[in-house]
Amino acid sequence: MMLKALTFSFAFCSFVVVCSFVSSLEAILSCKHKFSKGMSLRIEWKKIQSQGVSFVYYNGEFTGDLKDRAEMLNTGIRIRNVTRKDSGTYRCEISAKSEEGQHLGEATITLTVLVAPTTPVCEVPSSAMTGTVVELSCKETEGSPPSEYQWYKNGVALLGKTGTGSARAANVTYTMNKKSGTLLFNTVTKNDTGEYFCEASNGIGLPQKCSVRRMQVDDLNVSGIIAAVVFVALVMALCGLGVFYAQKKGYFTSKYSKITLCFKI
Repeated sequence: MMLKALTFSFAFCSFVVVCSFVSSLEAILSCKHKFSKGMSLRIEWKKIQSQGVSFVYYNGEFTGDLKDRAEMLNTGIRIRNVTRKDSGTYRCEISAKSEEGQHLGEATITLTVLVAPTTPVCEVPSSAMTGTVVELSCKETEGSPPSEYQWYKNGVALLGKTGTGSARAANVTYTMNKKSGTLLFNTVTKNDTGEYFCEASNGIGLPQKCSVRRMQVDDLNVSGIIAAVVFVALVMALCGLGVFYAQKKGYFTSKYSKITLCFKI
């Protein structure tokens, strides 16, 4: 943006940095001008963030996080060991003194650091009962831009939406959210038994996937539950008979008498 109509110009620039190994990468932010060589220039770099504007280069020195890993290249800057945190909007501001007075100009530069995804962390239950709600999750936090997720069952990619209008879609019992990485079964069935894994990708580098995990879905064991209830009922009945027999034999009464006698003494 031009602050005065002078014989120099600033261009709006956008830099995209693609990186798989951010520790060895560098970025150069260029700030071109048409000031005369004889002019005395004052250069400042700032980073524009949601919480405000902070200095990057001020009074001839780098500040903050860039203090030990940036250097000036004429009026531009070179950032070494670029990380995702360096992404953002930077502003180059130059003031020049001449016989005509003080002249000002600035340029805005957008730096986007792209980072390939890392291996996602997947949570898949090993077992589930039919008719219950089951959620599988998949997440990785290093990728920039944020990754999207694709779930696979037995090596086959699952549909992105439940949808209607096809025989396959009619049998879909889940909802897959590619943004959050969740795979939700509102009513899981035995047909959902299988080996699952998730793949994270953001267009940078190779997609990354978690290890395969098996989910076994079984019907509710009604006969087992009935057997357990009957067993508990029998145990309680036997306990009741034992107490009744003990009372009939006078075991509880004798014990009570002894305690009463003890108190009388």
